[in-house]
Amino acid sequence: MIQKTKLLVIFLFLNYFSFAQVSVCSWNIMNLGKSKSNSELEVMANAIKSYDIIAVQEVVAGYGGSQAVSRLVSILNTKGSKWDYTISDPTTSKNPSSQERYAFIWKTAQVKKIGKCWLDQNYENEIDREPFMGTFDYQGNTFTLVSFHAVPKKKKPETELKYFKFFPKHYPKLNLIFLGDFNCPQSHTVFNPIKNNGFAPILVNQKTSLRQKCIQNDCLASEYDNLFYDKQKIKISQKGIVPFYESFSSVKEARKISDHVPIWCTIIFK
Repeated sequence: MIQKTKLLVIFLFLNYFSFAQVSVCSWNIMNLGKSKSNSELEVMANAIKSYDIIAVQEVVAGYGGSQAVSRLVSILNTKGSKWDYTISDPTTSKNPSSQERYAFIWKTAQVKKIGKCWLDQNYENEIDREPFMGTFDYQGNTFTLVSFHAVPKKKKPETELKYFKFFPKHYPKLNLIFLGDFNCPQSHTVFNPIKNNGFAPILVNQKTSLRQKCIQNDCLASEYDNLFYDKQKIKISQKGIVPFYESFSSVKEARKISDHVPIWCTIIFK
């Protein structure tokens, strides 16, 4: 009986790991640009080094943004894996102060980029910071990340997020994964159309932005960051946030890194 149990455990273990799995992380790194010191970039690198591919929002559009991503990748390359990256053009925001870049960073031994990444132009007039999209391959399984940074809550991000429901029709052959800082909780009705189309959030009732000050050890403020995946194409085996702020003496110090925590999940392809 003991021997049969051992064999069953081994079978389940091998069966579990026979599926192609890739870990995906998303992080709005506040004002990622020349103001970030090397020691701050070191904190960022330690927070994300365990994942296979990272989507970064809020890269400074002007001088210093692209350089900061390059500096971050250089630090990641000292931590045991080889990394590559791509950076978007500045978004075409009508307000220059709202313009930003996005970035994708990935482990070259795990993930391969397919073609060029692009800023979606279908709704560039309706969306302030149009999503950055990139298709990647992991062990023969392709997926397309749709990285997005919505306008702040006071500007009603739902007026932008409502266009997500059209993306599957624009890209019917792609395995879309929406991720980023939506400045809107997953429970908002604006997400109902994509949920009804088979997409689901990895996080529910999980706050991801940092308070100005912790209240009774509660340092998180709002449920803004998330990842939506197509349940018909992939499964999620693990998920969570990276509470990097816990290593700081105060949330005020942590906010010098970012006012959001990274979110992550491990994807299993069906």
